[in-house]
Amino acid sequence: MFFNFKNHLYLTLFLSFFILNHCQFQEASKNHGIVFLENRANKLIINSTNKNDVINIIGNPHSKSISSENQWIYIERILSKGEYHKLGQNILKSNNVLVLEFDKYGILKKKDFYNKDDKKNVQFSSKQTSNELTKKSFIENVLSSVKEKMYGRRK
Repeated sequence: MFFNFKNHLYLTLFLSFFILNHCQFQEASKNHGIVFLENRANKLIINSTNKNDVINIIGNPHSKSISSENQWIYIERILSKGEYHKLGQNILKSNNVLVLEFDKYGILKKKDFYNKDDKKNVQFSSKQTSNELTKKSFIENVLSSVKEKMYGRRK
């Protein structure tokens, strides 16, 4: 007989192993924001592109500046799965930010592109802002300390 169960079993196991291991050639990644932001930013020409062109090429901005309506911010973030020795934690593959400034007529005047290596060079202020609204009153402080003592003895 031509049918040998043992040979078909090996063939089936080999094919299933091959399919399960090689079915995905691209690594899994999570994208947030505008995909291929750097390529799209290269299409923008300073002193030639206007707001409508930017919306057609990239889309609506993620956010606009607080101080100026003419400063648009776009974000791209790509996370990929870590390797086995990192226990599958997500790894930041790219973190790009594009800041566009327009003049009062809507023409692109300035284009700044920041990647994840540039964020090491950003200077942050060390000043802290005190918030009077979140401070507790005297009665709240007394009641919270009583509550901590009351529930602390339950352990």
